[in-house]
Amino acid sequence: MTGAWIILAAYILDRLIGDPRWIPHPVIGMGKGISALERTIRKRVSSDHGLKRAGMLFPIVIAGGSLVLTWGVLYILGLVHPVISVIVEVVLISTTIASKGLKDAGMEVYRHLRERDWPAARRSLSMIVGRDTAHLDEPEVVRGTVETVAENIVDAIVSPLFYALIGGAPLAMAYRAVNTLDSMVGYKNEKYLHLGWASARLDDWANWIPARLTALLLITGAWFMRLNAKGAARMVRRDARLHPSPNSGFPESAVAGALGIRLGGYNVYHGVASFRAYMGDQTRLMESEDIVRTTRLMFWSAGAFVLLCWLVTFGIWTAGGALLWK
Repeated sequence: MTGAWIILAAYILDRLIGDPRWIPHPVIGMGKGISALERTIRKRVSSDHGLKRAGMLFPIVIAGGSLVLTWGVLYILGLVHPVISVIVEVVLISTTIASKGLKDAGMEVYRHLRERDWPAARRSLSMIVGRDTAHLDEPEVVRGTVETVAENIVDAIVSPLFYALIGGAPLAMAYRAVNTLDSMVGYKNEKYLHLGWASARLDDWANWIPARLTALLLITGAWFMRLNAKGAARMVRRDARLHPSPNSGFPESAVAGALGIRLGGYNVYHGVASFRAYMGDQTRLMESEDIVRTTRLMFWSAGAFVLLCWLVTFGIWTAGGALLWK
């Protein structure tokens, strides 16, 4: 189990520098590996049944390969010097987190809204969502941003830290590979329905516990921020399972309840309207400041989880010490 110091250092590193473009990111390598594997499979397999069976190769090769490769690198570096291994592990875990990137993306939309530059706000939103944004008004731009920040608290912060706590950088990197697989091949469309099913299912399983933990963290954060913590808890119980994703509804409903807003509704994808179940009650119209509030909730939740990592580690040390003294 990775020490709390390593997790804290990784989180701070991400908060400070995020993902500089001049540093090669592991996700880029994962993406290239996924694309190469997909090309290889499609050259050899054409039937739906064959693609479904071949789809299991993605988690095995990409996620499993990421875990083994990371473990191997850290093992070899540990033989050179343990400090080098620890430093590299901190850096690798930080690459699986995206708290700064998520905050920057949301605040970029917020700044454009504050400047009343609607076209720029819509363009910035289009970089982080899949829906059409060209004709959205201010409340809908805010909704899209809040939903994106809320949903990604799980896979951009809590999940990678959760797996880093359990299995260090190797397991955190394996989780990032699973998440990347879902974003590239885990679609329920004609192209990936059979090939990407295993990747999508594994991503759902990997985020199951972190998503529900995130809801609890958001409720706690709402209480500390003097938002509507009771409303957040109530909306999680009432609305979380209405979301088409088994996990995304938990952070979104918690944020909706904490802020007293309603998320969900109609989105347009490539000109086709799609309705997503409502999350929360519309006690007021959404405003640009809701993006700031959601970002603060995100950081409260992340900080609370890092503290939780410390408590878990301390508890294990204490229990281990007690056993040794018996």
